[in-house]
Amino acid sequence: MTDVAPRPRVQPAGRSRPSDADLVLDANDASLLDIVDNVLSKGVVLSGDLTIALAQVDLVYARLSLLLCAADRVLPNENADLVARHHDRRVRRARAVAGRRARR
Repeated sequence: MTDVAPRPRVQPAGRSRPSDADLVLDANDASLLDIVDNVLSKGVVLSGDLTIALAQVDLVYARLSLLLCAADRVLPNENADLVARHHDRRVRRARAVAGRRARR
């Protein structure tokens, strides 16, 4: 078995900067774990439209967007301790309920 050197990335003619896919993948021999790690740390947004029609009449139209990223990217100040996080939410919820009752 011989070792094969990785091929250098070749930029297509007319492109001065790497594509977004090149920036996410970042390595020639990226494993699936490396790709998933990069996607979760940087985040990906998937968008699409869904139309349900009957006899060429649009009945339902939905625009869908999906954000796929690691939770610490969306909630960077979230406490890692599950019990403390649960307690903090209960305290915030109790304050919100007390504030609504006081306004009545």
